[in-house]
Amino acid sequence: MEVINKYETVFILNPELSEDDTKAMVTKFTDLIAQNGTIDNVNEWGKRKLAYPINDYTEGYYVVVNFSSAPAFPAELSRIYNITDGVLRSIVVKPEK
Repeated sequence: MEVINKYETVFILNPELSEDDTKAMVTKFTDLIAQNGTIDNVNEWGKRKLAYPINDYTEGYYVVVNFSSAPAFPAELSRIYNITDGVLRSIVVKPEK
């Protein structure tokens, strides 16, 4: 039987992306997660001030996704975040029970 774990990912997008580009990026990542697991919740926080500047940006577009997937997928998701232009920061964590 395949092991399924719960995860939470947060990604911060470049605030200079157009509204359509931002929607497209959110859709791209939520579709990718849905293809490789089950999405429990998508929470778009929108533009927020960053705690510290990242690449000279002082704000970013925050998205939080809670999902369930096989243990191998989060590493692949992180890899895709890291090679996607427009993603300022991202993290995938397994929440404490």
